[in-house]
Amino acid sequence: MALSPDALPALRGGLLALLAAALFGVSTPLVQQFGAGLGAFSTAALLYAGAAAVGLLSRQRIEREARLQRSDLPRLLAMAAFGAAIGPVALAWGLQNTSGTSASLMLTLEALFTAVLAWRLYRETMDGRVWTAMALLLAGGMVLVLDQGRTGGAQLWGLLAVLLATAAWGIDNTLSRALAERDPGQVVMAKALLGATATAALALAFGEPLPSAMAALALFVIGATGYGLSLRFYLLAQRAFGAARTGSVFAFAPFIGAAFAVLLGDRAVSGLMLLGSVLMLAGVLLHLAESHGHEHEHEALEHEHAHRHDDGHHEHVHDVMPVGEHSHRHRHEPMRHAHAHVPDAHHAHRH
Repeated sequence: MALSPDALPALRGGLLALLAAALFGVSTPLVQQFGAGLGAFSTAALLYAGAAAVGLLSRQRIEREARLQRSDLPRLLAMAAFGAAIGPVALAWGLQNTSGTSASLMLTLEALFTAVLAWRLYRETMDGRVWTAMALLLAGGMVLVLDQGRTGGAQLWGLLAVLLATAAWGIDNTLSRALAERDPGQVVMAKALLGATATAALALAFGEPLPSAMAALALFVIGATGYGLSLRFYLLAQRAFGAARTGSVFAFAPFIGAAFAVLLGDRAVSGLMLLGSVLMLAGVLLHLAESHGHEHEHEALEHEHAHRHDDGHHEHVHDVMPVGEHSHRHRHEPMRHAHAHVPDAHHAHRH
């Protein structure tokens, strides 16, 4: 059975977010393994140096994607501070003080922070089903904290550091929503370069030991795939179906990471940890089951982003009609219609 055109953005966004989740999920236990004995700032700097390399190599031609603007710099600086400095440093420290499985599962709360912030700042819809999903995620996180609290203070502090990383990345995800229409290669490169520079300077300032060549190479590669490619796919997913839904699909990353941690030999699995994971998984699945459609009005809008002419929202004409995605500044005339939709750049209306 053929998919309707309205279902394609959600399918595309879901697949991109799931790919981003898989890359990031696998990276978490690998960072714990190769970052052992290294400083948190050094680990973060190497991860985002790898991500910056991916951004540099994946930039698109100017006619294919919208360029970053000078006005984007404050937002990029904030994204780098939360997403490429606070987040990875807190995660690196937390992974040295708690189990890889519990740390991976705790990262599910990133979806909670992302969804709530997207609701507050971008007016993305949050119906009863989504609020129930968020409550399940929160309950699962509380069970994980309770489980680590039983095993000792160091384990609990490590897990709370991972919680801080999820909050930082939730803020980063929400900030990045406004740049989802820019060239994702440029966004990844700019954010990663800023983050790598800042954390490398802090590593030197605090006198952290230099990593071995093997550890440095491993963390660089992990950063290129788990942070660089993952962020690129995440931004493209946000473009397709919004920040909250991308965050919810991305919440599969912790389960992928937890399973991979077990395969690598982590045996710190308990009954409470399993209960927390079941609650979180139920929350993710419930959020993904949301469907949203109603009659809505598009006001006149002028902006630039990569777009096609077969999506029902880009009806302007060209002297020579381009094939596939292309980018230029264009105008949307007022329109009123009804269809299933997601909170992308063209559906930020109030409810």
